[in-house]
Amino acid sequence: MGCKTTAFPYVIALLRIETENTMPQFVRNDIMSLVGEAPEHDLAESLGPDLLLGELLGGDSGWQETRLGYGTPAGAPALRSVIADLHGVDEGDVVVTIGGMHALFLLGYILCGNGEQAVITTPAFPPARDVLVSVGARLRTLPLGFDDRYRLDPKELAGLLSPATRLVSLASPHNPSGVATPRATLAELLSAMSTHCPEAFLLVDETYRCAVYGDDPIAPSAATMSPRVVVTGSLSKCHGAPGVRVGWAITRDAQLREQLVLGKFGSVIANSAVDEMLAQRVLQRADDIVGARRLRLGAGLARTTAWAERHAALVEWVRPDAGALCCIRLRPDVFDAGGVARFHVELARRHARVGDGSWFGDQARVFRLGFGLPEPDRLDVALDVLTDALHRARLTAA
Repeated sequence: MGCKTTAFPYVIALLRIETENTMPQFVRNDIMSLVGEAPEHDLAESLGPDLLLGELLGGDSGWQETRLGYGTPAGAPALRSVIADLHGVDEGDVVVTIGGMHALFLLGYILCGNGEQAVITTPAFPPARDVLVSVGARLRTLPLGFDDRYRLDPKELAGLLSPATRLVSLASPHNPSGVATPRATLAELLSAMSTHCPEAFLLVDETYRCAVYGDDPIAPSAATMSPRVVVTGSLSKCHGAPGVRVGWAITRDAQLREQLVLGKFGSVIANSAVDEMLAQRVLQRADDIVGARRLRLGAGLARTTAWAERHAALVEWVRPDAGALCCIRLRPDVFDAGGVARFHVELARRHARVGDGSWFGDQARVFRLGFGLPEPDRLDVALDVLTDALHRARLTAA
C-alpha cells in the first residue's frame, strides 16, 4: 500500500516541488487570487454566500461550554458520528482533517510519498494535482475534454493503470465543470483496478456532492462502494463555511485509517476545538442550510442556462450536475487566440473575472463560471458585463 509510519509536516511540505536550486519551493497557480481581494463582478468563485456565525450560534450560549484543549487526532467523536451518518458509514471510518486539502495531502503522502504511481484526470482543481507532485508521486494523467462533456471513460482510465498504481484521484462532481461520475462508471473502474492494481485506492472527492439544484436528488456517497474507496469532503462548498477549517477522509480500510490518524497527529496534532464545535452544528443543520442554498443554486443555474442559450453564437457550455460552477468555452470559430486574450483583458477592465481554464490545465478559451456567489440581481449584472466583454473582444478582432 506504500504506507509510512511517520508524516512529513503538512504545514511545511504542502505543495512543494524540487527545483534546480537546493531550496524547495511551493507550486504557484493563479487560482490563489480567489482568496485575495475580489473584483466587483466575481464569476470565478465556485461556492455560494458565506454562512454567518450568528446563524449557527444565535442566542444559544452552549458554545461557552466548549473546552479549548487538545482534540483527538481522529476528530471529536460527536462530529465523526454526524459525518458518518451523512455518508452511511460507521463513526470509526471517519478521520476529521483541517479542510479537504489536508485530507488530500495526507492521502497523497501516505500512498505516494515514496514516488509511487498516481492516476489523475485533467482539468482538475490545481491543489489536488499539485499536492501529488509535491509528495513526489509519479503521475499518469487522463485528459477529459470539453467536447466529451468532461465525462470519464473508465476503459480509457483503465489503460493508465499498472501494478505500480497506488492511487486513482477523482472528483465527483468534477471541478471545474460540475459534471458527476455515475456510480456505474465508478463500479467499472473499481473492477479494472482489482485486476490491474489491487493494492490501489480510488479517491473520490465529493466536495460538491450535496450542492444540487432545487429538488434534484443528492447522489449517494461512494464511501460504501468498496473498502478500496476513500471519500473526502469539507464544509467549504455545499455549506458556505470555508472559514470553518474542517474536512474529512472516510475509509473502511483499517490500515489506511490508522496512517491518516498518525499522519494528522504528526503534522497538526488535532483540529481546533472551536472549529469542530461549529462544524458539528453546521452538519446537524445541514438539511436547512443546504436546502436553502439548493434553491439559490437552482435559480443561478437557470439564469446561466438562459444566458448561455441567448449567446450560443459566441459561447458553448457544459451543463453541470451539481455545484455552483460550470465550464464555458469561447467558440473556436469566432475567437482566435488573440480574441481569447482580448476577452480576458476586457473583463479586467470591467472589474470582472472568471476562472481561467489554464488554472485547471484546460484550454485558454475555456473558463469556469461561478453562479452561486452573487445575489441573483448581481448575477444578471455580472453576466451582462461578460456579454459586453465578449462582444468587445469579437469586434476588436473584426
